[in-house]
Amino acid sequence: MISLEGVSSIRKTHDMLPIHSKPKLWNPSIAPNPPTFKKILPLKISNPWNENKEANESKAGRIKRLVLSNEGRTKLNTFPDREFYAYPRFVTHVDDGFIATLTDLYRERLKPGSEILDLMSSWISHLPNEVVYKRVVGHGLNAQELARNSRMDYFFVKDLNHDQKLEIEDSSFDAVLCTVSVQYLQQPEKAFAEVFRVLRPGGVFIVSFSNRLFYEKAINAWRDGTAYSRVQLVLQYFQCIEGFTQPEVIRELPSAGNSQDDKSPFSWFMKWLGLFSGSDPFYAVIAYKNFKPVYD
Repeated sequence: MISLEGVSSIRKTHDMLPIHSKPKLWNPSIAPNPPTFKKILPLKISNPWNENKEANESKAGRIKRLVLSNEGRTKLNTFPDREFYAYPRFVTHVDDGFIATLTDLYRERLKPGSEILDLMSSWISHLPNEVVYKRVVGHGLNAQELARNSRMDYFFVKDLNHDQKLEIEDSSFDAVLCTVSVQYLQQPEKAFAEVFRVLRPGGVFIVSFSNRLFYEKAINAWRDGTAYSRVQLVLQYFQCIEGFTQPEVIRELPSAGNSQDDKSPFSWFMKWLGLFSGSDPFYAVIAYKNFKPVYD
């Protein structure tokens, strides 16, 4: 069956993870209007003298240019994202093949003992079960989904299209993940700059996506694009931030199911564009802060 670009995300049921019996509640004495946390994530205390000094010392993390036009940032559904995601969806939005490829990628790129920020996440993070990480912090738009994510030590709810500033200290994480959600960012330049800020030097940012989406909530530049143009768009998000390494692209395109057609140049080209496959194509764009570390 042909998988067309721009087809709305197909919801797929998945076994629910156990509900945490006693999630820790937010303490109202800590802050007047904080984001929702499973546990309280330490907030950044700003020091204007230090911030000015850091700005003068380095241009790393600055936005060199804007990637999107005003029209490219628009959505068909203009209501606030918090309203759209108010009802929990305990489903997976990509197929098992995509998830297995993503988990293998995490197993390869994320070191045990790392501290990880999972942006725009949900009730499952697709991290390898056998690997132990020091800390996993989740972010999303639905507290019920995040509370059921068994890999998260903390979580917070925040609309990145309303405010891109993360209340997290500089250089706090070894890795940042964004899974099948980059297509909804209306201010990706600012969001990627914030990711750069919270990553430690040598930290990795892994952005993965397929051809599925909530059509009315994806930005215009993504909705109207092909698989190739979407990869190029994410590449530009990285390249517009001073300090990220040259992005690396990973593609895993499934077979269309007909071996004779698969050998033709047309079939190969269509599969490369993500327009001709029976399963979800896998794309990931990966870059590091300042440098790519070398491990033994």
